[in-house]
Amino acid sequence: MYSKITGTGSYLPEKILTNQDLENMVETSDDWIRTRTGITQRHIARDDQVASDLALYASQNAMKAAGISNKDIDLIIVATTTPDMIFPSTACILQNKLGIENCPAFDVQAVCSGFVYALATADMFVSSGKCRNALVVGTEIYSKIIDWNDRSTCVLFGDGAGAVILSQSNAPGILSTHLHASGSYSNVLSAPGSISGGKVQGDPYISMEGSTVFKFAVKVLEEVVQEAVSQNNLQAADIDWLVPHQANIRIIQSTAKKLGIPMDKVVVAVDKHGNTSAASIPLALDIAVRDGRIHPGQLVLLEGVGGGFTWGAVLLRW
Repeated sequence: MYSKITGTGSYLPEKILTNQDLENMVETSDDWIRTRTGITQRHIARDDQVASDLALYASQNAMKAAGISNKDIDLIIVATTTPDMIFPSTACILQNKLGIENCPAFDVQAVCSGFVYALATADMFVSSGKCRNALVVGTEIYSKIIDWNDRSTCVLFGDGAGAVILSQSNAPGILSTHLHASGSYSNVLSAPGSISGGKVQGDPYISMEGSTVFKFAVKVLEEVVQEAVSQNNLQAADIDWLVPHQANIRIIQSTAKKLGIPMDKVVVAVDKHGNTSAASIPLALDIAVRDGRIHPGQLVLLEGVGGGFTWGAVLLRW
C-alpha cells in the first residue's frame, strides 16, 4: 500500500497589502523589500477570520480536486502556528465546519516546516492502511502575531491556507519523508510570549535573527534534499520540481544553486504571498498543479525549515 496526493487546494484572504502600503505604515521601501526578500505583496485576513476559516476553503477546494466528499475523509491533520485557540485543536474545529463525523483530527506545530511534518505523519497512516483519505492542511494568520512597527519582520509575512488529499494508492506516490529538529536554536526564531490566566505574558510578536536563520536554512535545506534523493538512489538533477518553503527569494535561490537545480524548476510564490509559514508549501504546490506545471509521473520535492529549528523534506512521484 502506498499514499499519493490526489487533490490540492488553497485559499488566500481577499485583502492585499502591497509594499507601497507598507511604506505608509513603517520606515521601509518597495525596493528594499523586493531586493532583500523578493516579496511584492501579501494577503491579510479579516479581523473576524481565524485559521480554521482559511483552512475550510482550502480543504473544500482540495476535496473537489480529488473528486471526494467530506464523507470520504477519515483523518485530518492541520499544521499551524496560529491556531484558533489554545484548545480544542484547529483540526477539530475544521472537522466540525466540514461536517465530518468521528475521524481522528489533530494539529501539528513545527512552524514553517509544519506542512512537511503533517504530510509525513499522514503518509504513515495512509500507507499502513490505517486510513483511506487524509486531509492535510497548512493554515496561518501571521498578521495577528506581527509587530507592525517592526520593519524587520512585518514586511515578511502573510496569511493563507493550503491543503492536500492524501489517499491510498497501489502505485508509489510519496517515496520518502525526512524530518529533523534542533531545539538548541529555539531562541533564534520565536514568538516568545506565553499564556497565563488567559492573557499573553511577555512579547507575543515574532522575533528573528535574520542572518542566522538565512545561513542555517540554506545549509540544512541542501542537506535534507540530498538526503532524500540519496535514499532513493537519485540525484538532485533528477528532480522535476522543487517546491520550497516560501520564506525569502534569497534562501530559495541559494538552496537551488547549491543543489544545482535551475530556477525554472523551482516553484516560487513568495512574491505574491510573502511567508505564510506552514501554508506556504501547499499554497505553492496548488498553484503549480493548477497551472499545469506539475503533471503525472514527475518527481516533486517539498522542503521547508522553520523555528525550532525544524526542517524536513518529502519526495514524491506525482
